[in-house]
Amino acid sequence: MSSAIFSVIRSSGSYIPTQCVPNTHFVKHSFFGSDGKPLMTENEEIIRKFSDITGIYERRYVTDDLVASDIGAFAAQEALRSGDLDGELLDYIIVAHNFGDIRADTRRSEFVPALSSRVKAKLGISNPNTICYDLPFGCAGWLQGVIQADFFIRSGTAKRILVVGAETLSRIYDPHDRDCMIYADGAGAVILEAHESETPVGILAHKTNTNAGDKTFVLKMDRSYNPALPSDDLFLKMQGRTLYEHALTAVPSVIRECIEKAGIDLTDISLVLIHQANNKMDEAILKRAFEKNGLPIAPEKIMPMTISWLGNSSVATVPTLYDLIAKKQLNGYEIRKGSYILFAALGAGVNINALVYRVPD
Repeated sequence: MSSAIFSVIRSSGSYIPTQCVPNTHFVKHSFFGSDGKPLMTENEEIIRKFSDITGIYERRYVTDDLVASDIGAFAAQEALRSGDLDGELLDYIIVAHNFGDIRADTRRSEFVPALSSRVKAKLGISNPNTICYDLPFGCAGWLQGVIQADFFIRSGTAKRILVVGAETLSRIYDPHDRDCMIYADGAGAVILEAHESETPVGILAHKTNTNAGDKTFVLKMDRSYNPALPSDDLFLKMQGRTLYEHALTAVPSVIRECIEKAGIDLTDISLVLIHQANNKMDEAILKRAFEKNGLPIAPEKIMPMTISWLGNSSVATVPTLYDLIAKKQLNGYEIRKGSYILFAALGAGVNINALVYRVPD
């Protein structure tokens, strides 16, 4: 049997911001509804219901001196160190994000130069053949970067690619919107490497959908719910219920198609690493995925969650989750040789993707 080129994860890294922000931080916030009127419910009750639904009890924010490219570089440096790799040998640096670098004192998004070029500079890489580009793709951006890296590697045009997800959502949320409690900051990274094998290994299959149309603006930038704030100040807004209901149908379908492309069964999966958006939503997605495959229920301990203490850091949730498990820092979970991992994410657009990965022996 002849060998083929596959994409395998050589190493990973992450950066968890140092500021821990518990739910009590929001007790003194002034919350408004989408109609611009103050919410009459006591904040303690709002927070309690929020925790019950999302599973979030605390999150992490960056300090004022850091921006997304800084923490992306921290995660990238850790990935290089973990893999004992020289950054000069990277063929591509792909950085997934959605809001650029936002300084604490301005709230303006900076996209030029690209965050990937900024990360390359912060890593001290001088090789002009290390190509950099950014990928704005909603919360599914990091996983889409991995999918694109797989195409480069399988084509033979690249041997090592760094894929980073970094975001500072604490800089763009509306403090008067209850949804502000969802968002967090963080960064994660992996280095994918070309691997010759006679049997399939590494990335086996992936599937991506964009469900735009009437769902295009379920996540968008808009003015604050507080009518006293300037109308030209824009904040991240989400139609949570609409997105939730769409996810329960669309994400399991993408997962099923990806599993079929990989030529395995859902029961072969040892770990499901899904975007940490909402605890109940993720649990419902997994349940629906098993139902769509004619299976009664997902096994316990298959879907690790970090949302309770890290919140939703957008493109950083999945690579951070992977890195914590790979470094044996998430109790009860490990990356076992020969096992199958399912990655899945949902983001603005609405973009949905899934990927099946077989850990090398």
